[in-house]
Amino acid sequence: MARIIDGKKKNMVGSNIRKYRIQQKMSQQILSDRLEIMAIYICRGSISRIEDHTRTVTDIELYGLSKILNVSINDLFEGIDGGEL
Repeated sequence: MARIIDGKKKNMVGSNIRKYRIQQKMSQQILSDRLEIMAIYICRGSISRIEDHTRTVTDIELYGLSKILNVSINDLFEGIDGGEL
Protein backbone atom coordinates (compact mmCIF):
# COMPACT_ATOMS: atom_id res chain seq x y z
CA MET A 1 0.00 0.00 0.00
CA ALA A 2 1.35 3.40 -0.99
CA ARG A 3 1.89 6.05 1.63
CA ILE A 4 -0.51 8.98 1.50
CA ILE A 5 2.21 11.44 0.50
CA ASP A 6 3.10 9.22 -2.45
CA GLY A 7 -0.25 10.14 -4.00
CA LYS A 8 -1.07 13.24 -6.00
CA LYS A 9 -2.22 15.23 -2.97
CA LYS A 10 0.06 15.89 -0.03
CA ASN A 11 -2.68 16.97 2.37
CA MET A 12 -6.39 16.41 2.84
CA VAL A 13 -7.39 19.82 4.21
CA GLY A 14 -6.20 22.35 1.63
CA SER A 15 -9.56 22.91 -0.03
CA ASN A 16 -11.31 23.49 3.28
CA ILE A 17 -8.58 25.85 4.48
CA ARG A 18 -9.13 27.89 1.32
CA LYS A 19 -12.92 27.76 1.75
CA TYR A 20 -12.85 28.99 5.35
CA ARG A 21 -10.20 31.63 4.60
CA ILE A 22 -12.27 33.07 1.75
CA GLN A 23 -15.47 32.93 3.82
CA GLN A 24 -13.74 35.19 6.32
CA LYS A 25 -12.47 37.50 3.54
CA MET A 26 -8.91 36.80 4.65
CA SER A 27 -5.98 36.93 2.25
CA GLN A 28 -3.25 34.32 2.32
CA GLN A 29 -0.87 37.01 3.59
CA ILE A 30 -3.14 37.95 6.49
CA LEU A 31 -3.50 34.27 7.41
CA SER A 32 0.29 33.94 7.33
CA ASP A 33 0.70 37.06 9.50
CA ARG A 34 -1.81 35.81 12.09
CA LEU A 35 -0.11 32.42 12.26
CA GLU A 36 3.21 34.17 12.83
CA ILE A 37 1.77 35.81 15.96
CA MET A 38 1.25 32.25 17.26
CA ALA A 39 4.89 31.43 16.37
CA ILE A 40 3.71 29.24 13.49
CA TYR A 41 5.71 30.29 10.45
CA ILE A 42 3.97 29.52 7.16
CA CYS A 43 4.74 32.04 4.42
CA ARG A 44 2.07 33.15 1.96
CA GLY A 45 3.51 30.92 -0.74
CA SER A 46 3.34 27.88 1.52
CA ILE A 47 -0.30 28.63 2.30
CA SER A 48 -0.92 28.66 -1.44
CA ARG A 49 0.78 25.27 -1.75
CA ILE A 50 -1.25 23.89 1.16
CA GLU A 51 -4.43 25.07 -0.52
CA ASP A 52 -3.48 23.43 -3.82
CA HIS A 53 -2.48 20.23 -1.99
CA THR A 54 1.20 20.32 -3.00
CA ARG A 55 2.54 20.82 0.56
CA THR A 56 2.04 18.73 3.67
CA VAL A 57 0.60 20.22 6.88
CA THR A 58 2.06 19.45 10.31
CA ASP A 59 -0.09 18.89 13.36
CA ILE A 60 1.05 22.20 14.87
CA GLU A 61 0.20 24.03 11.65
CA LEU A 62 -3.19 22.32 11.54
CA TYR A 63 -3.88 23.45 15.11
CA GLY A 64 -2.91 27.04 14.31
CA LEU A 65 -4.94 27.11 11.11
CA SER A 66 -8.03 25.90 12.96
CA LYS A 67 -7.59 28.58 15.64
CA ILE A 68 -7.03 31.44 13.19
CA LEU A 69 -9.90 30.33 10.94
CA ASN A 70 -12.08 29.82 14.03
CA VAL A 71 -13.13 26.29 13.07
CA SER A 72 -12.50 22.91 14.63
CA ILE A 73 -9.83 20.63 13.27
CA ASN A 74 -12.66 18.26 12.38
CA ASP A 75 -14.20 21.02 10.23
CA LEU A 76 -10.99 21.13 8.20
CA PHE A 77 -11.55 17.46 7.32
CA GLU A 78 -15.26 17.94 6.51
CA GLY A 79 -16.36 16.35 3.25
CA ILE A 80 -13.02 14.62 2.67
CA ASP A 81 -13.05 11.53 0.51
CA GLY A 82 -9.92 9.44 1.00
CA GLY A 83 -10.28 8.28 -2.60
CA GLU A 84 -9.18 11.65 -3.91
CA LEU A 85 -5.61 11.30 -2.58
